[in-house]
Amino acid sequence: MASADLVVNGGPVPAANQVDPRWVNPPLVEKGQTYESISDTICSINETEIADTPAAWWLSFGIAAMLAGLLGALIMYLIFTGVGVWGNTSPIFWAFPIVNFVFWVGIGHAGTLISAILFIFRQNWRTSINRFSEAMTIFAVVCAATFPGIHIGRVWFAYFLFPIPTTHLYMWPNFRSPLLWDVFAVGTYGAVSLVFWYMGMIPDLATLRDRAQGKIRQMAYGLGALGWTGSASQWRVYEKAYTLLAALAAPLVLSVHTIVSFDFAVSQLPGWHTTIFPPYFVAGAVFSGFAMVITLIVPCRKWYHLEHVVTEQHLENICKILLATGTMVGLAYTTEFFIAWYGAVPGEQDAFWNRMFGLKAWAYWIMFTCNAFVPQLFWFKKFRTTPILMFIISIFVNIGMWFERFVIVVTTLERPALPSSWREFAPTWVDYGMLIGSFGLFFTLFALFLRFLPIVAMAEVKGVMAHEQSHHPDLIEGDYH
Repeated sequence: MASADLVVNGGPVPAANQVDPRWVNPPLVEKGQTYESISDTICSINETEIADTPAAWWLSFGIAAMLAGLLGALIMYLIFTGVGVWGNTSPIFWAFPIVNFVFWVGIGHAGTLISAILFIFRQNWRTSINRFSEAMTIFAVVCAATFPGIHIGRVWFAYFLFPIPTTHLYMWPNFRSPLLWDVFAVGTYGAVSLVFWYMGMIPDLATLRDRAQGKIRQMAYGLGALGWTGSASQWRVYEKAYTLLAALAAPLVLSVHTIVSFDFAVSQLPGWHTTIFPPYFVAGAVFSGFAMVITLIVPCRKWYHLEHVVTEQHLENICKILLATGTMVGLAYTTEFFIAWYGAVPGEQDAFWNRMFGLKAWAYWIMFTCNAFVPQLFWFKKFRTTPILMFIISIFVNIGMWFERFVIVVTTLERPALPSSWREFAPTWVDYGMLIGSFGLFFTLFALFLRFLPIVAMAEVKGVMAHEQSHHPDLIEGDYH
């Protein structure tokens, strides 16, 4: 039988110098792109004059800035009036502020995972989306850090949150408190993520410096580039430092939200005192973080014409991670009820029964539907490859993950052990305003990032292009320079 007559999986065997397209993944950078075209596409976003900035950006930035201003005004109102402006009351001393804190810390998780862990495992598909996720991490940590400081009531004593060794304090920080562990965990996470984000931008800032027309831009980008010339010795040191930072940041993916879960898991309250919380919170954080990446990257990909850099393959890979982590979260929800039933502790069983069928049952079913059922749509390829559909699903996931934290915090505190202390939580307009304002702060920072900093890691994308040519020999000579 001639070789042309042989078939594999129903098709002919490719010639010796060809690669069967069924055996390779789709390209991560589409055909026709050169190093120059990649630089032109990304840098043109930042090189636009202020007067020529698209109206859509001004509109988005204006709305986000007004909402961020609302958050600032409400914080001042809280300081001068007192925490009574919130719906927090006995026994629901924790409510929207802690819910928002845990939500925003979770949003920032995808950045470290994409940047550090996927880099260590040499997953090249991260290169076009890691800058989005890293920026998202920094801005989410800023939003998260806002709430613990104002939640303590007397914000002028916010330094009590930090382990300051001095005899002038009226009290010493309690090092056995999970709230102090949060300060260490989130502070370390924010600092490492900021350094990692900035280091990854240095070669791209040098590109913007070399292309800049005005003196102010040259100086600003030049200061950020730290004298980068792109020499072989610089690249060698840079790659070592970047790898070491990735190795340092990788454990934070597991540690940060594990410690956040200890805020609840180390207590003795039914519904909180459970060993499943650390892995459950980590899976949920990665889940919500990747959902926010989809929410941000799909519109930006369309508005800035990045389809040839952020391809459908990138988006489909994110959707697969959402499917996997969403399934883990759904399993965690089910496991909680199984443990409560199997443990045969009446208080524990009542706590979970109240979550599902109590006064806040509507919140529980929103959570379960958005986080456990909706992501299962990603089993179908149409949902993994259609940007508008994955964007809609990501919105549902973001909503569901906020309600998850709301259900965990509020429904547990509404029903303490003493029935005479039972009370229903009712949020005030200040609670809602601060939640909306935190999104305004997040999108204000993100809009400024889009306008003034490179939103795609140009140097890393160019590094992938040579690798792509070896895996896609059907690309003609000159497609990748």
